Order: sequence, then C-alpha cells, then structure tokens
Amino acid sequence: MAKVWCVYLVRAANGALYCGISDNPQRRFQTHLRGKGARFFYTSPAVALVYVQACADKGAALRCERAIKRLKKSAKEALVTAVVAVLDKPSSGCAASPLQS
Repeated sequence: MAKVWCVYLVRAANGALYCGISDNPQRRFQTHLRGKGARFFYTSPAVALVYVQACADKGAALRCERAIKRLKKSAKEALVTAVVAVLDKPSSGCAASPLQS
C-alpha cells in the first residue's frame, strides 16, 4: 500500500504560516512543537496545525507545497479559513482530519 503524502500549514506564535509535506502531518507537527524539523520555528515556535491536504503521491505533495508557498499570506489565510468552514458543516462529507486551533 502506497503512503499518503500530505501538504500542511502550521501557524507560528508570530502569526506566520509554515508550509511543508509529510506522510504523517500530526507526527511532523509534534516535531515542530519540540522546535525540531525546521529552522523556521527557531525564532517563533509552532502553535497550531491549521491545514492538511492529502495528495496523490509525494510528487503531487511537493507540487502543491510549491504552489502554496508562492501564494500571498492573505491567500494562505483564505485557504485555512475555507477548510475550517467546510469542516464546521456537518453534512460537508469532507474526509479531512480535524485541525487544531
């Protein structure tokens, strides 16, 4: 069985959003909480996993990560807001995992 790769966004204490990929976003987020795994969190610690999107494979996750990193912060915030709105609807049928806030 092939691994499921995901692209994810983590909010830092200063409000910035970090984008990455992993085959286990929750485990990766725990690594970020310990201050490991990305220099990004040296200056402002990770506080919340706010977005997770499953991708077809690692290549697709890398392409999606690259596309998200090119977005302006306002567009990334809109992405996070849209996902939270979908998850809040009980009949949405969304298979995404719950996000921490």
